[in-house]
Amino acid sequence: MESEDDFDMHDANESGEDDFYSGRDDDAGAIPTYDDSDADDADYEFIDNDSDDSVDYVSHSHQQNYTILSEVDIRQRQEDDITRISTVLSISKVEAGILLRYYSWNVSKVHDEWFADEEKVRRSVGLLEKPVVPFPDGEMICGICFETYPYDLLHAAACGHPFCNSCWSGYISTAISDGPGCLMLRCPDPSCVAAVGQDMINALASDEDREKYSRYFIRSYVEDNRKTKWCPAPGCDYAVDFIFGSGNYDVTCRCSYSFCWNCTEEAHRPVDCDTVARWILKNSAESENMNWILANSKPCPKCKRPIEKNHGCMHMTCTPPCRFEFCWLCLGAWSEHGEVTGGYYACNRYETAKKEGTFDEEEKRREMAKLSVEKYTHYYERWATNQSSRQKALADLQQMQSVHLEKLSETQCQPESQLKFITEAWLQIIECRRVLKWTYAYGYYLPENEHAKRHFFEYLQGEAESGLERLHQCAEKELQVYLNAEEQLKDFNEFRSKLAGLTSVTRNFFENLVRALENGLSDVNSRGACSRMGSSKSLGGGSSRGRSGKGKGSTSRSSGSNRNIDDSGH
Repeated sequence: MESEDDFDMHDANESGEDDFYSGRDDDAGAIPTYDDSDADDADYEFIDNDSDDSVDYVSHSHQQNYTILSEVDIRQRQEDDITRISTVLSISKVEAGILLRYYSWNVSKVHDEWFADEEKVRRSVGLLEKPVVPFPDGEMICGICFETYPYDLLHAAACGHPFCNSCWSGYISTAISDGPGCLMLRCPDPSCVAAVGQDMINALASDEDREKYSRYFIRSYVEDNRKTKWCPAPGCDYAVDFIFGSGNYDVTCRCSYSFCWNCTEEAHRPVDCDTVARWILKNSAESENMNWILANSKPCPKCKRPIEKNHGCMHMTCTPPCRFEFCWLCLGAWSEHGEVTGGYYACNRYETAKKEGTFDEEEKRREMAKLSVEKYTHYYERWATNQSSRQKALADLQQMQSVHLEKLSETQCQPESQLKFITEAWLQIIECRRVLKWTYAYGYYLPENEHAKRHFFEYLQGEAESGLERLHQCAEKELQVYLNAEEQLKDFNEFRSKLAGLTSVTRNFFENLVRALENGLSDVNSRGACSRMGSSKSLGGGSSRGRSGKGKGSTSRSSGSNRNIDDSGH
């Protein structure tokens, strides 16, 4: 299915920008600045609570470049394509199904190939132009078991080769047990290529085999079609039909699972699929284990097993059965050490050899491995922490929707339709946690020598994370006061404006981050990055912690106390 099938996408849009960040309230070109002190004192402008609350998170996903298909939808589309081919080519529906399956359900390609050379297509697919006349009256010999049967107990494909019902049933059952290859089943005669259609499967196979064949047939419509894929979430039976050309591969299934249609990993915008693949491979590869062993252990001089030293003196004893005693620094036998060599906490031999350059190469290799492990640990811990925070936010949102909103509606005398700003805030938190998580994978692979890009990336990441933490704090902690209240609180509308304003500000922070990373930080140069960061700070750039530097420590990059509020009042 290609261009001819696209008219079925009634709810699809090929506009390109169709994601969570498509809606913006204020100037997306400027980096919004915000401070913790403003969170309590700022007078958030909200034009009209009713209108703002009606702007639900889902509205950002209306313009989408994909369609979610249930099993009913898949069957209907499959049947429509078969009917279309059957009508246009004047062939039976069984033959149309065989043709479409052979050409991976590509209607346009079936048309092109058929009208270009019908005879060649029939020969390739196994569709005979003139089927053989059915068996004459009387008896015939089965071509498999060589028993004689009356004609009413024999069946044949369009080629006319007769086989008894029992042999057909066994042949079909074996083919179905072997997997989806049964969809291209041919006549049992070794010299024949005639295709076996679904009509014969339904007539001769057992109920169990018919059900399996039907499942394979449905699955082939999704798995053989380059425009459709199954949702990778465990237990999900929905498929996604995708329209190419939008540039954004993130899709959200009806089961609420978001994934990248291109690589089927979880949604990872703004990081590209190659970076995600490298990061996932690195997380599961043994190379990091070896780097850790190299950085934090030394081999026993006798048995060569790696030994870790985490505290204590330099006197080491290998584990049984080796039990060799040696010096941790120079790896020499401990029997040759004593007060003369420096005692238990030093080694003169090691210091002398080090000055002579004996251990230079080994130490350099160990130090490089240690730095590599520290850098990876730094980014992985933050990646995993944001993943955990996102999972908790998902659970909190579910709890909010199922329990708390109803109670809050009663105590604050507000209809639930007026409390959508809370749901929108939590959805923003969940999305931002996902984006922030993948920025750490991006930062890990950002070249160390591109200082301007790294500094600007750290600045944007820090600003976005600071904004997210303020929003998360407000939605999680400050909201609790109203959830625990037994009566209506007068300042609830003020809280509404504050939380909605923080949601908007945080969205803008992440818009800038996503846009910059998707452009590969291409607008940054060594002078432009510094001037842009400097101007942002002088205008009130928020403080942000070092998120992406090497090592475990965090560094402060800005601490401006004069913060400006943007034109919308945030």
